Amino acid sequence: MGLFGKSQEKNPKEMVQEWTHKLRKEGYQLDRQVRAIQREEEKVKRSLKEAAKKGDKDVCKILAKEIIRARKACNKIYTSKAHLNSVSLQMKNQLATIRVAGSVSKSTEVMQAMQSLIRVPEVAATMREMSKEMMKAGIIEEMLDETMDSIEDSEDMEDEADEEVDKILWEVTAGQLGTAPAVVTENPGIASTSAEEETEDDDKELEEMKTRLQSLRS
Repeated sequence: MGLFGKSQEKNPKEMVQEWTHKLRKEGYQLDRQVRAIQREEEKVKRSLKEAAKKGDKDVCKILAKEIIRARKACNKIYTSKAHLNSVSLQMKNQLATIRVAGSVSKSTEVMQAMQSLIRVPEVAATMREMSKEMMKAGIIEEMLDETMDSIEDSEDMEDEADEEVDKILWEVTAGQLGTAPAVVTENPGIASTSAEEETEDDDKELEEMKTRLQSLRS
């Protein structure tokens, strides 16, 4: 029996190259998904501006939540892209291993990344299929059930924090609605106090130097 079992006709190098191609293809798919979400976000922004002109604050808040959802969705896809890139990089390492040792090796990084990717709807089907092939090849161990689908997501989306909504309203309406994001700045009082203390320390050092010079001259 070969490395991939009796029914497996492809050698390790061919299989890894095929996985790399699939990963690249799924990455392009995620990029398209992000662009689609961003286009929808722009439409919602325009609607929010129109609602703001009419003074319809309730509609503005609903639309602001839609923008928050869109941005969170994009961030999750970016995270998925990072996992895809991680697996892709590991596949390149596998090709190098095959050239030297003639076989593939087990990878914890691939295991963890694939575990995350099979929970992403946009790539789940392909990742599930690839994970089975990787298990047969010995790169990863048996995958866990994807029971952690987005349970917390629905809860997060139910009630967005007012502070987050206010920031979006401020951003989209150019300050007409909402509240400006808090800017983290140093406490002016503390800053000035520390500056004064540094000045005092410098003055003391100068005085000490002068005293030492005078004692050397005398």
